[in-house]
Amino acid sequence: MIIVLKSGASDAEIGSICRRIEEMGYRAHTIRGELRTVIGAVGDDRGKERLRSLESIECVESVTPILQPFKLASREVHQGPSRVRVNGLEVGGDRLCVMAGPCSVESREQVLEVATRVKAAGASVLRGGAFKPRTSPYAFQGLEDVGLKYLAEARRETGLPIVTEVMEPDKVETVAEHADILQIGARNVQNFALLKRVAEQPKPVLLKRGMSTTVQEWLLSAEYVLSGGNPNVILCERGIRTFETSTRFTLDLNAIPVVKKLSHLPIVVDPSHGTGHWEYVESMALAAVAAGADGLIIEVHPRPEEALSDGPQSLKPDRFATLMSKVRRIAEAIGRQV
Repeated sequence: MIIVLKSGASDAEIGSICRRIEEMGYRAHTIRGELRTVIGAVGDDRGKERLRSLESIECVESVTPILQPFKLASREVHQGPSRVRVNGLEVGGDRLCVMAGPCSVESREQVLEVATRVKAAGASVLRGGAFKPRTSPYAFQGLEDVGLKYLAEARRETGLPIVTEVMEPDKVETVAEHADILQIGARNVQNFALLKRVAEQPKPVLLKRGMSTTVQEWLLSAEYVLSGGNPNVILCERGIRTFETSTRFTLDLNAIPVVKKLSHLPIVVDPSHGTGHWEYVESMALAAVAAGADGLIIEVHPRPEEALSDGPQSLKPDRFATLMSKVRRIAEAIGRQV
């Protein structure tokens, strides 16, 4: 249910409403807007009639049901777009956030070189995998804790915030010590134990769509993080599995306007995984920006032919710089900046 408070409701009144909601067995999530404060009451729908009694309280304007199965991710609760803050950056505002870097952290020299090059080209976040989920058990699995240390050093050298993947609940604390954004990969989008664990820490979560996950299932996964207490969720469209084999996945750009209609959460697009071929990355990146994405996440490697993972879809730094100049022009055409 959504409890909308009247304009001017005091902190004491808001606190009183939240306590009453929790006494009824619900979790209260407060969203403060410029004109109104909204409280989302999340829990078992069977007792929702009890919540309607809150309409009798003077400071309450209305109590209405949330129709979507994903409650806190829904625009019914938060009508305007959310903005997720990462250090001094903001994902979901007028300025596009571009995350770039190697698929895997392979060495100290590699990650420092890429970080310097992508920052010079205009990237605002460094991406890099320290822990790598791989289809084959014989493929490179990442440098793990050593990779995290290399990423942290790259942040110190360049000032770029770090986004990197966490794969296991018991690694969340370790990854959060080094990363500024915790990525949940496509294979873990419905790893509910992991989602609950990242919800317990405050750093932003980049939630990738699963390769066979519907938009509703994806938003329900986001709901696990939101309902667990972490409001800082960024969605990432990275392609879905279809019958088509000419690309690695089918990049579902439809998801951008669909998510914008259904949810207030920001959405970024990964054209590297979405296509699997570097020569298609530029076209899909520009299309994603034109379609309204709040950012991009792009794989960049100085020597893709030597990459230990995903070399065929990685841009060389000079190609990434060219792409960024085009992204700026598309962004300006639709009233945004990079």
